[in-house]
Order: sequence, then C-alpha cells, then structure tokens
Amino acid sequence: MNAALLSSKKMDYCTPQDFFNRLDAEFHFALDAAATERSAKCQTYYTPETDGLKSPWTVGGGAVFCNPPYGREIGKWVRKAYEEAQSGETVVLLIPARTDTAYFHDYIYGKAEIRFIRGRLHFTDETGTAYPPAPFPSMVVIYNGKGKDER
Repeated sequence: MNAALLSSKKMDYCTPQDFFNRLDAEFHFALDAAATERSAKCQTYYTPETDGLKSPWTVGGGAVFCNPPYGREIGKWVRKAYEEAQSGETVVLLIPARTDTAYFHDYIYGKAEIRFIRGRLHFTDETGTAYPPAPFPSMVVIYNGKGKDER
C-alpha cells in the first residue's frame, strides 16, 4: 500500500478521468474548484494560487466540481461548498466517507444528497497514472443548488 495515501502530506491525488466523466455527463460541470493546471477537469478552475476557498464559485452555465485536498483543511472545503450552494450553485464534492467528522454532521448530513462509492477509487497522478486503491471509502456529496429556502 502507498503510505502517502494514508498521510496528509501529499495533496495532489487526482480524480480518475472515467469517474469524473460519468459525473460530468450528469451534472455538466463549469468549474473545478480545487485543481492544478495539470489536473483541472474543467476549462475554468482554481489552483492553490488562485485559492478556491477565497474565490466565488459562481461561473454560470454549469455545476461546480470539487475534489479538495484531503488533509486537515478538508472541512473548510466542505463548508465552502455548502455556503456556495446556499446561493443557488449546484456543487458536487468527491471526498472520503468520514461520517464521524464534525464537517459531515454540520454541512452534509441532512443537507445534501450522499452517494457512497462501492469499492475503493484508484486516484491518479497529474499524468493519469493510477495509484493502488485508496485505503479509505469515498463518497460523492451533491448540493442541488436550490439554496436553503427551497429544501
């Protein structure tokens, strides 16, 4: 097993392209909120330098995809996704299925659609080379863009 997958030191694991393509066919993404120039899945994207946590996620014409860094800051990304959805954005997160966390209970449970992924994803590097299966389960969290008053 790749020890880096168990640590929070390496943050650039990329969404497998075929997995993203299936989500994109359903949601028609316009923004990748947490990417690098080499890993971006959408034409419009935020990098660590342009900081998706501080930038607005309103791009119009499509949903927002976010596979955030999985380290200690992940709760901030989940909160940002929730807040952006309150203004009407459809936001789709790919994150570890950690149902015991505060961010899960504060910003996901009862507030979003949750799709648990069967099996373990094979994340890739920026060139598309697959890593061994992740040592944790993943989930897709969907904020439908209706905002807090329409739930």
